[in-house]
Amino acid sequence: MKFLFSTIFLLFLVSISFSQPGATTAAELKASLEQKEKLTKNSIVKNITFTNIGPSVMSGRVVNIDANPDNPAEFYVAYASGGLWYTNNNGTSFTPLMDTAPTQNLGDIAVDWKNGILWAGTGENNSSRSSYAGIGILKSTDKGKTWQNMGLEDAHHFGRILINPNKPDEVVVAVVGHLYSTNEMRGIYKTSDGGKSWSKTLYVNAESGIIDLEADPNDFNLQYASSWQRDRKAWHFEGSGEGSAIYKSTDAGATWAKISGEGNGFPTGKGVGRIGLAVYDANTVYALLDNQDLRPADKKSKAEGILTKDDFKTMTVAQFMAIENSTLNRFLRENNFQEKYRAENVKQMVSGGTVKPVDLAKYLEDANTMLFDTPVIGAEIYKTIDGGKTWKKTHDDYLDDIYYSYGYYFGEIRVQQNNPEAIYIFGVPILKSKDGGKTFASMDADNVHVDHHALWLNPKNPKHLINGNDGGVNITFDDGENWLKCNSTPVMQVYALQVDNQKPYNVYAGAQDNGVWVGPNDYKPSVEWQSTGDYPYKIIMGGDGMQIEVDTRNPKIVYTGFQFGNYFRIDRATDKTTYIQPKHVLGESPYRFNWQTPILLSKHNQDILYYGGNKLMRSLNQGEDYEAISPDLTKGGKMGNVAYGTITSISESPFQFGLLYTGSDDGLVYISKNSGGNWENISNTFPQDLWVSRVIASQHEKERVYVTLNGYRWDDFAPYVYKSDDFGKTWKNIRANLPLSAVNVIREDPANEDILYIGTDDSAYVSFNRGESWERFSANLPNVAVHDIRIQAEAKDLVLGTHGRSIYKTNIGMLQEMTPQKLKEALVIFEMEKVRHSSRWGTSWSKWRVPSEPEISVGFYTSKPGAATLSIKSNKGIVLFTKKQDVEKGFNSFTYDLSLSESGKTALIKEDKTVVIEKKKNTKYYLPKGNYTVEVSINGNTEKKEIALE
Repeated sequence: MKFLFSTIFLLFLVSISFSQPGATTAAELKASLEQKEKLTKNSIVKNITFTNIGPSVMSGRVVNIDANPDNPAEFYVAYASGGLWYTNNNGTSFTPLMDTAPTQNLGDIAVDWKNGILWAGTGENNSSRSSYAGIGILKSTDKGKTWQNMGLEDAHHFGRILINPNKPDEVVVAVVGHLYSTNEMRGIYKTSDGGKSWSKTLYVNAESGIIDLEADPNDFNLQYASSWQRDRKAWHFEGSGEGSAIYKSTDAGATWAKISGEGNGFPTGKGVGRIGLAVYDANTVYALLDNQDLRPADKKSKAEGILTKDDFKTMTVAQFMAIENSTLNRFLRENNFQEKYRAENVKQMVSGGTVKPVDLAKYLEDANTMLFDTPVIGAEIYKTIDGGKTWKKTHDDYLDDIYYSYGYYFGEIRVQQNNPEAIYIFGVPILKSKDGGKTFASMDADNVHVDHHALWLNPKNPKHLINGNDGGVNITFDDGENWLKCNSTPVMQVYALQVDNQKPYNVYAGAQDNGVWVGPNDYKPSVEWQSTGDYPYKIIMGGDGMQIEVDTRNPKIVYTGFQFGNYFRIDRATDKTTYIQPKHVLGESPYRFNWQTPILLSKHNQDILYYGGNKLMRSLNQGEDYEAISPDLTKGGKMGNVAYGTITSISESPFQFGLLYTGSDDGLVYISKNSGGNWENISNTFPQDLWVSRVIASQHEKERVYVTLNGYRWDDFAPYVYKSDDFGKTWKNIRANLPLSAVNVIREDPANEDILYIGTDDSAYVSFNRGESWERFSANLPNVAVHDIRIQAEAKDLVLGTHGRSIYKTNIGMLQEMTPQKLKEALVIFEMEKVRHSSRWGTSWSKWRVPSEPEISVGFYTSKPGAATLSIKSNKGIVLFTKKQDVEKGFNSFTYDLSLSESGKTALIKEDKTVVIEKKKNTKYYLPKGNYTVEVSINGNTEKKEIALE
């Protein structure tokens, strides 16, 4: 297909700087948090209440666990982006402690159990793609009810917090520092006055922070710390360097000396990565190293006649042509080459010069294989028995299948306090050694998730461990022989969200390392499934769950997959799964697929699937085959170990088939008005190199389009939101009053073109005037990253996919009725749906069960705060029920249980002698079937609506 490229040089409506994005400063962030607090207080939607609809059974990434040594059934669990949770019944139930805190992002916690004081280092210590920065170090003196920011706001990420058990105001903190930019607030910080002031006691350089910090359990003055040099960019992660080392303090962290270096047995140089520490006593210390040096070439002979992809990297044409066809075909089949590539025709391509032998290796090297196949040394354990003067590796062979190439994600080791030979290390699996790291045994089990980050060892019972991983919390009482799973916390880290049109509708979510799940939108937290064995949500895909598309003609046909573009078409009726990733032509450069590759089913024909790589692919037959309908719609990628130069968002106008938009991770937005025949760059006047988190073609106006950009991968937290009414020829910045927080998603309301919804890295907002101003949602919605938003049009539900607190929803029927004119009115009461009457109201099947009680919400909007009155009246205007409450400006509601007062019951019977109203077992009277008037009064204004009970 021949493509035409053109670039529109646009007249932008605001002035834009073209310099490389800069990191947000701590002062800017602090001011923005104050702005956000004021915005929340004054928001007209602050009383729009959200409901968490799970799921919880798969949990989310744990970063730390701290248990009470005197009562280990009481412990705290810190989640990477799901806040802090508390249990006092051994994980049977948990209570969230940071729902009103300014962030849910945690790197480490420390607990002063004697005094009920908690410290929380905000900002995850793992350096993954979604390791969110924090806002400083928080302190609670009331066991987590309230939190105070004690400073270190520019730290971004925290490695460890130590509290002096004898002087609780003395705290030593390991600060990792920025993830995507350099900064000076890194190293060791110490306070002796409970956080009122801090001193920096160790600093390495602007790229190296402190990832681990451990004290001698018998002497707080003796401490060990590990520095880590790492630098992440959107296209490359460098997780090692000469700044990585081990340090020692003998004065409670006031001064430090480097104890790893040339000649003492511990590795040095550019390959030294993340280091985890475990201190047994003053002399015995273990260090778990992520060694990023490459392994020597494998000299071992492989089985005769077996080819690997690496064989082709240095193979000559003559050597290739000499391979037996059966041997080559075996390689091609086992590595899933397309059927058209078999020995005879591939040899013809090589002999003709259109393909080189090395192209067979390149054909297989996508981002996913590079993640797992990079031949680095990986995990190594070193031990000192002389306080760090000398170090010795504990094992002879490689520790395979623990870190693979991404040891930066783990880096934790523990030692039993009563046995210096008993150690635990964690990576993808969790392992134990009883001989000081010479040999290891797996502790994994069927109910234990992979990717481990936390382990608490009971100092009084060496067989009692509490483990935290990407799938939540596990507890063992027999040193890992058997595990309990304690997942009742809704802390799924959602990447992508979808809803279908079933009645009731279902919600689909792709989650970090927990696959893709589907469940009912009316899910309520319950342990009933433990009796039935039927959890309401079902998993339909593993891996890191990504985007989902559901065929509107047949909701059993679902398109979804996992990281780096590995997508499938699933027939849920037959359980048939078909792999549908587009394949490039042998000899051409492989397609580049984003971590979260975008897919889109055309609204015009549900057989048509769009698939974003570095080019836009289109299938006309449900993914059976594809045609690239664009050239490269990125800047061409960059050298690095992360796929980059990829499409991140696709949108097709509902007004015209083939009116397409794409956005890329390197900041480009393109439009095609003829199904990919030609493409125009419409992003030249945007800030450059920012991730296009969404491009959305309007469902109300053909010419309208919205774009959001995301600077998270530059540590730039500014919100970038734009609107165009002329196909992207000109743009308007509609950031307005949004506080600092990178924007992940924007959605139009399907019923009201003036309403927009936005999800940021810490909240959700709505605009009633197409971006002229924004209102913040906050009722029962924590300050958590919102990665995706969907609207179920018929149900009028707004559904939020959060990266840390699972899925929330709220009904937006009231919001959709608002127009600019209605927002100026003194009082507006909203329509109410018919209510189905039940004779079972107020009763239960057992006297030991709570009676069934109805409840409706009477929604209204008021332009001023005041004392409001709800009145329920009969057809003849007799007052049957009244209720009063103070309300605030904006959207409010009365909760009404459809009951009558004693006087109301008497009056209604007097009005209609045929009516029978009985007192129910809960001692209440309920409205009989009929039509009633609902009346709301406030500030001298009264509005009414009718409601029917059928």
